[in-house]
Parts: sequence; C-alpha cells; structure tokens
Amino acid sequence: MKKITLVLLFFVQILFAQQPYYNDVNLTLTGQDLYLELQSKIAINNPTFTYGDVRDTAKITDENPANNTEVLLVYGYDNSGSCTTDRSRDKDDFGGTNCEYNREHVFARSNSNPEMGSASNSSTGIIADPHNLRPSDQQMNGNRGNTKFGAGSGDAGNTGGTWYPGDEWKGDIARMMMYMYTRYGTRCLPTLNGSGATQPDNEMLQVYLQWNAEDPVTEFEDQRNPYLETEYGNRNPFIDNPYLATLIWGGEPAEDRWGILSLDTNVFEDLTIYPNPANKVLWVQNSTILDNGAVIIYDLLGKEIYKEPFTRDKKEINTSLFSRGVYLLKVISTNAETIKKIIIN
Repeated sequence: MKKITLVLLFFVQILFAQQPYYNDVNLTLTGQDLYLELQSKIAINNPTFTYGDVRDTAKITDENPANNTEVLLVYGYDNSGSCTTDRSRDKDDFGGTNCEYNREHVFARSNSNPEMGSASNSSTGIIADPHNLRPSDQQMNGNRGNTKFGAGSGDAGNTGGTWYPGDEWKGDIARMMMYMYTRYGTRCLPTLNGSGATQPDNEMLQVYLQWNAEDPVTEFEDQRNPYLETEYGNRNPFIDNPYLATLIWGGEPAEDRWGILSLDTNVFEDLTIYPNPANKVLWVQNSTILDNGAVIIYDLLGKEIYKEPFTRDKKEINTSLFSRGVYLLKVISTNAETIKKIIIN
C-alpha cells in the first residue's frame, strides 16, 4: 500500500501540472461534469471590454511570430499577390476596404441562438468576446459570411455548401468552437455553426474533435491565453490542453499537454489498454505471458476497487459499475509491473 500511495502522490502532482488558472478546477472529472466545471470557471462577465478593444488586443494575440509588425489572418494561406488569401498583413492595415483586415466572428453572429446582434465599437458581452474574434481579410471574411464549418482539406474555402477553414486553421477553429459552447452553452451549440455528425450522447461535432486532434496547438495560438486572461479575464481551456475535449466529448484522443494519461513505470512489452477513456468495457491486452499476473484498479485515494488474475492475451473489465473519474490501473507479474492512468466515462 505504501508503494501505491507514493505513486498516487506522484500521479496527482502530474495531473495538476498545468497553469495556475486551473488550480481550483477538479480535473479528475469527465464528461458533462467536467464541461460544467470548466463552464463555471470561464463564465465571466466583463462589462468594460468592448468590441472596439479587440482592434488593439488582436495586435498582440494574433501577432505573427515571424514578424512583429504583422498579424496573421484567419483562413489565409499565402502572400502571393491576392489580398483575399493573404496569410499575414501589416498591423496598421485595418479597415473595410480592399487589402485591409477586419474582425471575424468565427462563431458567426447570426448563427447563435439568440443572435449576437450588430456590433459597434462600444458593444460588450458575447459579441465582443475576444476568444471568438480573429483578424481576417475583409473580403475573405465576406466570402465566409455565416456559412457553417464542415469537413474538407487543403486551403480555406467553400466545400459543398460548408466552409472549410484550411489545414492550418482547423484546430484553432475547433478549439474556439469548443470554448464558445462551453462558455455560452446552448446559445452556441456546435451544430448552429458547423455541419456533420455529432458524438453519441452529446452535442459536439465529430469534425471539431477530429480537427482538434489532427491540428495541435502552435506557438501562435499559445500566445492568446496569457494576454486575454489579464486583459479580458478568462482563458480558452482547449488551447491550454486539447485533451480536455477528449475527456468531455470523447472521440479521437487529442494532444495531452498536461500528461493526464502519461504515467508509466516498468512497462510490459506490447501492453495495450483500450478504449481510454472507457465507457462500459475496458480491455487489457498483452502478448507476453505473465507469471502470476494480475490486474488491479485503485481509486485516487489508493483504495483497491478491482483485482483479477491476468496471465496472457487480453482481459475484459466491466467498468459499467465504476463511478466516472480517473483511476490507476496496475498490471503486475513476478518480475515486472506497470501503472497507467485510466478514465471511466
């Protein structure tokens, strides 16, 4: 018991190795419970931050990491001479005429329910939320309009009646949509601003989860949260750790920037645990014969809640009676052991 307690202490330390902003968030939760926990954390009301403020804020949050005199333009993909497709532009070229950039509501104003309304420089609230606003070439902004996002590949543009944001931008867009749904709830349902199948048992679009996994956070995207936490008052959790989306809505596992599922010791050759997160069934599979082997599951207090012999091949574990949350799964034999974190949805 002493050994597993020490491992648990190490596990908890790793689990919370994230920005101090989340120190009061229970990150052992999953599914709807974690969604509501994050919603409570980011649900601020800033009556002083205006739509006009975004013009200056964007010069910092969207600064081109390769050139500090420029901003990057959402949906842009080159600088070949056509302003509409420009990837970057001088910070001072702001406006509504040819070869200028303006503010794109990535979750389109008219797609929310109720609608966000018209924007003026003094507007506050959802229409001024900087987590939903990106610099965009004014013509590219107009080309997209309020078209819903949908699957595609390559550069940004219309794809069979939906708008594909481009290979470079799809992860950014997905994490913005996840923020909007978490921050504003059903007013910003993913299906209101995107098309395609949703996850079983929840409202998240599968295409957003796919984009979140396929297009990891970049240095450019990372520079948003630190400034907006100070200037606006909250952060986008899905930029800080895309894997939070996996814990809430499932789908293809995204990048785990906090190591929530990365604890391993003395790993058996070819040991596989799947699916993780698990719903009703968890499989433990290993091609090596284990001498006096066993599978043990502990809760976060170090209490043993499951133990069964395990000798070879694969073992099915019924998790339907487990409470949702994070556990430690330990596989042991005479000469080796491994400990892995598992999540039960």
